[in-house]
Amino acid sequence: MKRILFTIALILVFCLSSFARKFVAEGRTYSALGNYEIETADNMVNLNGKPLKAFVISYSNSNMEVTVAFEKVRRVMKYYVLSDNLCVQYVCNNGYFGVTKLDKGLEKDGYRTSDSALNKGEYFHQKVISSSSNCDLENTKLIAAFYPMLLNNFENILTSL
Repeated sequence: MKRILFTIALILVFCLSSFARKFVAEGRTYSALGNYEIETADNMVNLNGKPLKAFVISYSNSNMEVTVAFEKVRRVMKYYVLSDNLCVQYVCNNGYFGVTKLDKGLEKDGYRTSDSALNKGEYFHQKVISSSSNCDLENTKLIAAFYPMLLNNFENILTSL
């Protein structure tokens, strides 16, 4: 009887742990939001009618979570950075990795880049972050570190703790 109960408990723990987000990476942002953690998203993100793989970024000094969905479009890798505060996209091709405003096609899904929430000076500094192409995880680490600097109003984000 003890063996059966132990086996059932073990199977239950294994099944429940498979539904949790999986920790992927962590690092520093050098911003007021503090350190970041990257986890795999529980579900795929639907953009333009396509299910996309995604990561979720959380910050130590804020309750804000940022979802980074990514897809390959022709020879370009696009990283859609979605949050309640600011939505942008990062683009990686053979020449560079940098930020751009969201495509107009994503407006039907309710996502657009808000000019009032965007720090325009930092936006132009991040047009080219790297001149090499990295893997999805490395690019997501760059996004996690640089994205907070794009936010125009840190006070509202930090006071939501």
